[in-house]
Amino acid sequence: MRIAVTGATGFVGGAVASALADADHEVVGFGRSLPGWSHPRAAYRVWDLTTGALRGDREFDAVVHCAGLADDWAPRDAAMAVNRDGTRTVVRSFPGARIVHLSTSSVYDAFVPNVDVREEDGPARRFLSTYSESKAFAEFELAGTDAVILRPHAVYGPGDRALLPRLIAMVRGRRLVLPEAAEVRHSLTHIDNLVLAVRRALDPSTPRGTFNIADDTPVLLSAVLREVLERRRIDARIFGIPYAAAFALAGTLENAARIARGRPLTTRYAVSQLGRERTLDIARARELLDYRPAPTSLAGAEDW
Repeated sequence: MRIAVTGATGFVGGAVASALADADHEVVGFGRSLPGWSHPRAAYRVWDLTTGALRGDREFDAVVHCAGLADDWAPRDAAMAVNRDGTRTVVRSFPGARIVHLSTSSVYDAFVPNVDVREEDGPARRFLSTYSESKAFAEFELAGTDAVILRPHAVYGPGDRALLPRLIAMVRGRRLVLPEAAEVRHSLTHIDNLVLAVRRALDPSTPRGTFNIADDTPVLLSAVLREVLERRRIDARIFGIPYAAAFALAGTLENAARIARGRPLTTRYAVSQLGRERTLDIARARELLDYRPAPTSLAGAEDW
């Protein structure tokens, strides 16, 4: 297949583009700037989705749309321009191509625990971040198209520059203080499992629709973080703060940041993601995409 991959310079987009090129697909990765993603058997083109439709060669069998602004404190206009409007631009730029859209579990209601949520439980009607809201609106842009929407949660693995590195950066002294000490269940998503889901979604025989994507079985978030600390040889222990107190503190920090036109140390969205259960029902992906994910694995995490 001839496949376009947007957001190829990012963690997810780069992994997807490389895996597809390794599988002998004709891949063109797209990103906003140079230097970009590279692969010995693939091409790279500069394209900023916010500047309008792609010009030049647009003949592709499929497009994997990974580009996005993953920032829970981004100004609403900026988040909408990249995530919602950018998705609209992708749809217009690749007429007739099968679209695999990388969405997120953040489209579910973050105000409450997500316990084995199913695809029909989202998108929510209320949001804790502009990221969640704009990604929900991005899904609406795909209505009536031949699109497969994937909703992973907490993507991690080799090349991750956001999830686990940010948590490790929160260590102060020998303490990592988290809401509820992270004693909550999560459906994490290893990058290899997400790539597997993309490859299954690209198969023309699979149906369009929306699918939760995650590792084989939910895990206790605190146990995962303790293993990461151990593998990284970081001498620190996890301590907890009650969820209600953490959420209220984050709200105060957000208000102060708005007044100062700065960025808060943490957000209510971040607290909600760390201190509440976030588990996904992946039965639909197993059945309709023939998705067979591996269990959560931190093998090699000491080198990530």
